[in-house]
Amino acid sequence: MDSFSQLNPAFVDVDQGLTLACIAFLCLLLVAMIIRCAKVIMDPYSAIPTSTWEEQHLDD
Repeated sequence: MDSFSQLNPAFVDVDQGLTLACIAFLCLLLVAMIIRCAKVIMDPYSAIPTSTWEEQHLDD
């Protein structure tokens, strides 16, 4: 058995650590996008700037 693995069993390989960090970042990004999409679904007109709204003029 390798003596290095016995001394430091909590050691994480660099590639594995980078992979876990990227997966964690992608999960955070996914959660942020889900929250943003849920807000747009709940109130879609708040996402549109009011300056782009065109007022309808009804001819009576």
